[in-house]
Amino acid sequence: MPSIKPLMSFLKKIPTIYKSIFLILLVLTLDQALKIWVKTHMFLGQENHIFGDWFIIHFTENNGMAFGMEFGGSFGKMLLSSFRIIAVFAIGYYIIKLIKSEKKTGFIYSLSLIFAGAVGNIIDSLFYGIIFNDSYYKIATLFPSEGGYSSLLHGKVVDMFYFPIFSGHFPDWLPIWGSEQFIFFRPVFNLADSAITIGVFIIIIFQRSVFKKIGK
Repeated sequence: MPSIKPLMSFLKKIPTIYKSIFLILLVLTLDQALKIWVKTHMFLGQENHIFGDWFIIHFTENNGMAFGMEFGGSFGKMLLSSFRIIAVFAIGYYIIKLIKSEKKTGFIYSLSLIFAGAVGNIIDSLFYGIIFNDSYYKIATLFPSEGGYSSLLHGKVVDMFYFPIFSGHFPDWLPIWGSEQFIFFRPVFNLADSAITIGVFIIIIFQRSVFKKIGK
């Protein structure tokens, strides 16, 4: 079996900035390719069962935050999109600053995942309303002759990953939710959401070593 040491040695020689850019571009490419495929091959609410009833590609769109949450109507949507753009510029600047100061690479890659995920969803908000028509009861067209379904900053974020691994009912004695049905995991999300979540989890799990290194 060939040794992976030469490969690891080669990867170590690649500057951190190039590996960070590669990670960002990889996440963005996969995220947008999957979203465009779903948008141009499925209509809203359509499902494709990948593994039984617990891994489903379920096409849905949301106007707001990650995992299908909503935020304040049309004005809230524009406000959220604007905030995302500002946040992305701030994260990008911080990543460059960390790379120049040769800080811990694990933290840089985690921020790169968060950056890529945020940009992935911003692309939906910025452009999908212009380049697609709607997906209600039909498959959307890319660059339709009649124009898109909305305007700049008002596009909807495409979600598709659905993992209803198990369902049941809360016990009757539980306050508020007693006897109500629950599904785990209910939210529908996309690859960009996953990248943001993974990046945040890595930072939380290794926060002590990360921030200790950064503080030096």
